[in-house]
Amino acid sequence: MSTGYLVGRGIADVTGEAAGCGMLGYGKAHQTTAGIHLRLRCRSFVIAEPDDGKRVLIAVAELPLMFGGVRRAVLQRLAERFGSLYGDQNVMLTVTHTHCGPGGYAHHRLYNSTTHGFHPQTFGAIVDGITESAVLAHEDLGPAELYLTHGELHDASSNRSPTAFARNPEADRAVFPLGIDPQTTLLRFERDGRVTGAINWFATHGTSMTNTNQLISSDNKGYAAYHWERLVEGVDYLGDPAAVNFVAAFAQTNAGDMSPNLNHRPGSGPTEDEFENTRIIGKRQYEAAARLSTQQAPPAAGGVDYRLAYIDLSDVSVVADGAQHRTTKPFAGAAALAGTDEGRGFPGFRQGRNPVWDSMSQLAYRLSPRLRDGQAPKGLVAPGGLINQLTPFVQERVPVQLIRIGPLYLVGVPGEVTIVAGLRLRRTVAAVLGADLGNVLTAGYSNDYIHYVTTPEEYLEQRYEGGSTLFGRWELPALQQAARNLATAMRDGAAAPQGPLPPQLPAPRSARRAAGDRVADGRAFGEQSASPQPDYRAGDSVRVQFAGAHLGSNLHRGGTYLHVERSETSGWVAVADDGDWSTTLRWQRQQNACSTVTISWTIPGDAAAGRYRIRYYGDAADPAGSPHPFTGTSTEFDVHA
Repeated sequence: MSTGYLVGRGIADVTGEAAGCGMLGYGKAHQTTAGIHLRLRCRSFVIAEPDDGKRVLIAVAELPLMFGGVRRAVLQRLAERFGSLYGDQNVMLTVTHTHCGPGGYAHHRLYNSTTHGFHPQTFGAIVDGITESAVLAHEDLGPAELYLTHGELHDASSNRSPTAFARNPEADRAVFPLGIDPQTTLLRFERDGRVTGAINWFATHGTSMTNTNQLISSDNKGYAAYHWERLVEGVDYLGDPAAVNFVAAFAQTNAGDMSPNLNHRPGSGPTEDEFENTRIIGKRQYEAAARLSTQQAPPAAGGVDYRLAYIDLSDVSVVADGAQHRTTKPFAGAAALAGTDEGRGFPGFRQGRNPVWDSMSQLAYRLSPRLRDGQAPKGLVAPGGLINQLTPFVQERVPVQLIRIGPLYLVGVPGEVTIVAGLRLRRTVAAVLGADLGNVLTAGYSNDYIHYVTTPEEYLEQRYEGGSTLFGRWELPALQQAARNLATAMRDGAAAPQGPLPPQLPAPRSARRAAGDRVADGRAFGEQSASPQPDYRAGDSVRVQFAGAHLGSNLHRGGTYLHVERSETSGWVAVADDGDWSTTLRWQRQQNACSTVTISWTIPGDAAAGRYRIRYYGDAADPAGSPHPFTGTSTEFDVHA
């Protein structure tokens, strides 16, 4: 069997609004963007059979969630450029699930409710960036060999719902004796014997950064990719994207109940510093992947294939526990509003029993046996199906996808799947295809979003994950049934029925834009208001402040708001930007429309001694909203060895 493939890689910026945009993930209206710590990237890979064979496109975006509106816009852009080459069936758009990225890019109201509305700029930046990375991957196609390797990583995740996990049968729990899914999987791409790209899959939440942080951050998986690409391989994110020599994506699997907060408190574990935890958990994922990148393995063999079907998850008939059941319209549960050990939810709600909501729900259960069978014992709070009749609230018709790349099978599910729910999906597909279980992965957070997927047993515990399993106790069996149908069609070389497509939704009402920019006290835009000290050493932090402007006038997508520059004989040379771990850019807005921008640079241990300065690139909006670029330059300072 041939081991030859064509592989292309691409990376692009998907960072949205860095000022005044509600963040997505924690559901906290007060968590709005106020600067950047790490820019968000999308990494795309095209894997194709040679001689015009089948191909797939996998895009891994450092975003909180993937939505159908984004997917539809990306597919439309790709169709305009490539015709039918990339479509619904063979494109997987998945996310790393950082909780510190700009939100407001959904077409369903629920996800914009705490982001102060829909943000066209952020939506556009995401669509532009994903499309750009996909185009670069297409243009990078060339002969390559693929290697699939597996390992284990035990100190980068913990189970945040152990009592729900304990409800699963012993045969399932025995697969995860420590209550975590330690499997780390690497698909690496080599050209001429050199590793040029990799996709790593490992289950842990993107919640090392807490809900008090307001700096855009790609969280632990973003740091893992940054560390491998930029610090190890020397990738220049602001250079020619077509000349990038190495691309590494760190994707999610069944991370629904997997937390990186090892001490079971927000921002706690391994340390009490959320930034340091992000770095450590990210580096541990990188180190596990890097070990796999040198592991001996035969070249991957086999074809490329794909299937995708839409199912109306609010009305699926399934057989589970030896009986016939039916899913219901979506309902959020009281436990979903309680939050987790990642961060507290809303006052008055708790995980497990919520007596007031539980007792109120009993009446609905008595009136509807189907609702009782599908949703009990959930304390019903938000009737998503009813709200959908008034306004688009949550998605009901959802995509389920199966992708094959040689021996690897990815089950694309648009939700947050617990490890045992993921195990059952994997077993379902492996049994049909005769595949090794380790080579079948549940690719959560893919193509759209439906909240959580728990096992029927975990659902009964009604912790956060069960309360967030919108379509009720039989949601997982419905997804298993869909995955089984896709696997059967793939095995038999048959087409899979497409199913009911979701409706195309118009863009929601846009969030209110900020007024024009002003400066106070007779200052000029870009004028330095706090100077650096004259001398520093490695490990010190340089802090500079400027009279700035709202960051939303120009997102600088594919660029930067700042440079740290060193003086060379040829002139000033940039050594860091706002996509570097060593820098932070903080924005603060006063009521009089004046902004302050504070830039910090923690000097790396390997920084060369010399003369430095920091530059800030801003754009001030006039009263009509038109942006006018300006630059601020700090006074110079010395870094000593």
